[in-house]
Amino acid sequence: MHELSIMSEAIRLAVEAAAGRPVRCLTLRVGVLSGVDPEALRFAFDVAQQNTVVAGAELEMEIVAAVCWCAGCNQEFATGRLLDACPRCHDLSGDLRRGRELEIASVELI
Repeated sequence: MHELSIMSEAIRLAVEAAAGRPVRCLTLRVGVLSGVDPEALRFAFDVAQQNTVVAGAELEMEIVAAVCWCAGCNQEFATGRLLDACPRCHDLSGDLRRGRELEIASVELI
């Protein structure tokens, strides 16, 4: 379960940013193609937050949909894969613009 190591690092960064102050909310941005299971992240958060300034904080996740760019149409299109065909012109696109995010969006302090 790599989600536990990912969440442990996110909490370490939040603790560093909090500089000793309690954290009210940690918000993560998670892309649907990031390779991370949001529910496993939530479970990992419950485990990894213990005995830190993040203990008792809320975890919010912004799920980011996957979007590719079609150079032929000069438009973005929704996808569920890293490589997909444009629904308009059917050209193959590997230019994934969004969907692989895995980042801390915010750390809200008390």
